[in-house]
Amino acid sequence: MSSNDKSGTFQLGNFNLSRLGYGAMQLAGPGVFGPPKDPGAARAVLRQAVTSGVNHIDTADFYGPHITNQIIREALHPYPTGLVIVTKVGARRGADASWAPAFSPEDLTQAVHDNLRNLGVDVLDVVNLRAMFDVHHPAEGSLEAALTVLADLQRKGLVRHIGLSNVTAKQIADGRRICEIVCVQNYYNLAHRTDDALIDELAAQGIAYVPFFPLGGFTPLQSSTLSDVARGLDATPMQVALAWLLRRSQNILLIPGTSSVAHLRENLAASQLTLARQTLEQLNGIAP
Repeated sequence: MSSNDKSGTFQLGNFNLSRLGYGAMQLAGPGVFGPPKDPGAARAVLRQAVTSGVNHIDTADFYGPHITNQIIREALHPYPTGLVIVTKVGARRGADASWAPAFSPEDLTQAVHDNLRNLGVDVLDVVNLRAMFDVHHPAEGSLEAALTVLADLQRKGLVRHIGLSNVTAKQIADGRRICEIVCVQNYYNLAHRTDDALIDELAAQGIAYVPFFPLGGFTPLQSSTLSDVARGLDATPMQVALAWLLRRSQNILLIPGTSSVAHLRENLAASQLTLARQTLEQLNGIAP
């Protein structure tokens, strides 16, 4: 990250990560399906991210499917020393672009090997198991069988670290009895704060929390308070929303996604914002 980056770092397993990373989901086509309109522009965003000091990229082989990982390999392989690629398993895409669970031992093993092949690596840095009991929200259900498969692949040397995505506090606690969990990826942002207590619990345990849709996802955050604060700081509302997340807890790692180099630079500049106590109180009031 640039010398102006104030986000700091977080120790995830044996990786020291800058807290402001990059999410590659938007590099695929519309609906995270099929190829992008401009593959060259997608590769340029990845290269600019790494040039700017980003040292962790979030992806999944079911983005596209396969497309996003192939673009990452084309743009960055051989990967620079210190770059960590975090991927996900547990889902598959239908021919109609639908999302479906892929939790069988065969599905998970195949997904790990697909990620290895399409990323062009011998071992995956971090693999997040995406719970799919409800596609959109955490829902209770046993992850024991699936995590046991991943733990076995870890012992075989194909996976370095294991994380969870779209999960409940109980699933995390149960999962930690099976293998070490280094990170949790859930839906969280300035306006959607269901996981407030969970973030604090994970921070106390030294586990990273990675909010997906940190800027609202397919429905960007809208708030007059957020807009007013941004004007006062001569920043964009999205920069303020990212800066708030960086201040929220030191275990939060951000992976804002974009397919635009200009937007990437804007996101990375969020680490330079300083939010005064009064400003934080205003922003904290946005959530219901």
